[in-house]
This record gives sequence, C-alpha cells and structure tokens, in this order.
Amino acid sequence: MDRKKLLLIYNPKSGTGKIKGKLSDVIDMCVKEGYEVTIRPTQGKLDAMEYLRENAARYDKVICSGGDGTLDEVVKGILASGEHLPIGYIPAGSTNDFANSLGISSMTMKAAKAAVYGEPFACDIGKFNDDYFVYVAAFGILTDVSYETSQKTKNVLGHMAYVLEGIKSFGLNSMKSYSMSVIADDRIIKDEFIYGMVSNSATVGGFKALPQGDICLNDGEFEVLLIKYPHSLEEVNIITSSLLAQDPDPEYMYYLKTSHLEFHSEEGISWTLDGENGGVHNDVEIINCNKAFTICVPEKKKKRV
Repeated sequence: MDRKKLLLIYNPKSGTGKIKGKLSDVIDMCVKEGYEVTIRPTQGKLDAMEYLRENAARYDKVICSGGDGTLDEVVKGILASGEHLPIGYIPAGSTNDFANSLGISSMTMKAAKAAVYGEPFACDIGKFNDDYFVYVAAFGILTDVSYETSQKTKNVLGHMAYVLEGIKSFGLNSMKSYSMSVIADDRIIKDEFIYGMVSNSATVGGFKALPQGDICLNDGEFEVLLIKYPHSLEEVNIITSSLLAQDPDPEYMYYLKTSHLEFHSEEGISWTLDGENGGVHNDVEIINCNKAFTICVPEKKKKRV
C-alpha cells in the first residue's frame, strides 16, 4: 500500500533556526504516523510559494516551519496550485501572531504534535486585489517603522504602543496622515488616518489591540481598525490607552467587522501583507474568502474558535 506523502518545508533563517535541532524528532513523528517525508529548506524569498504552486499535487499534507511570512508563502502556493492540502505549522519566527491566535505552541515538539496529529480547521483568508494575506493587511505609521524593535520593549508596551510612545518623543509632526475613503458594506468613511489594519488574528505585531471576544478566524469577517489623525499629545495618550485596554475609542478610531471593503486615496499608499511588502496602491479591494484553507490545530483550540 502506498504511504501518504508529506512535505516538511522549513525556513532555516526564521527566528533562531531552532527547528534544525529538532528535525530528526519531527521526521520520526511523521514517519511513525505513516508518512513518506520529503524535506525542503527554503532557498530564499518566495521559494516556498513557488515550489508548492508547482508541486503541491505530489503531497497529501504539508508541514511548514518558520515565521508567519513562511506560512503566508505556503498558503499562497497551495491556493495557486488549486489543491486543498491540509497544513501543519511549527512556528519559529519572532512574534508568530497567527500561531498564537490558533493556540499553536511556540515549543517545537508541541507544535509538531499538533501539525501531525491535530484536528483540521478551515480558516478564512484575505484577498487583497490580486494577492492574498493570511492574517493582516495594514498601512500607516506602524508599518513604516522596523519590526525589529527590541523584544523586551515590545513585551512591555506592545509594538503599537511603542510607536505611539515615540510620537510623544518626536512630536506630532513626525506622523504622516493618510486621506482615504473607505467603503465597508453600505458604510462610507472619509477621514485622515495614521494607521489602518484589516485582520483575522488575535494579535498583530505581538500586540492585542482589539476586543478579543469579537475575533473568530472562520466567521467570514475581518476585524478592521482605523486610527484617526490625532491633533494633540492628549489625543495620542487617549489612543494609546484605548489600544492597551483593547477597547477602541470611537471618537479617535473606527472599529468594525466586515467581509468586504474598499480603500481609495489620491496618493499611492504603502501596504504590508502579513508583515511583508504589499506594494503601493491608490485603490484596494479586500474580500474575506471564508474557510479557504485548512490548518491543523490542537483539538482544544478547535472547539473554542
């Protein structure tokens, strides 16, 4: 009888490269489960996506290890292939937002156990014009700065609060505003923003900014946060406190849930998709693709999501 075929693809440069010391144990677990394992270290940016686009049909399952960017490439590659392979995820990045949202452990062997034996969970994905994102599309001040802020600082303040604290140090003139029209369902919003994100994740940049009870990764809707341009340091303080409390203040930001929205601006605006460069756009359409891919999660998390 033919053995099931599994691709174990990993990014050797993600995080501290900790997966390399556990590869033998992970492979052994997969073989004991009846898989014939192919191992592939990624060879550079987009390698995972391009390989799976051409070769996904050869496998019954894919397990990937790396940061959220690696997972992003794997999902995009499978979607482009037209196949419907289940994905196991062993997070090895610095923040691992999406894994945290799914309850996947940051400990390699615990994550591997969920990847091999876990329950399949059909998850939403975002379509961004002709591209896709797994958990967040964003623009604005928080995407203009490096994500390599010291982990200690991010742990204390969260990335978003850290940047807002920086505004108070450098002054309001350090901020760029983005004049946009946003269409969400039947609602039209026109305003000046310093930041916006469309997310399907409990955390972004390692920081929980949204009401956690609202977040569901397979409900067909995004959580959308748009922060208005503050006109005083007092308003910056209010915004910071509101985000830290996970309670968006409607006077200074818009918070909504929707499955479809558009962004329009006179000037081209830079976007990031899952923390990677998403290009410069005047017009953006974002659509929630409900339950578009399958990822293996610990059973207890499957029951909560």
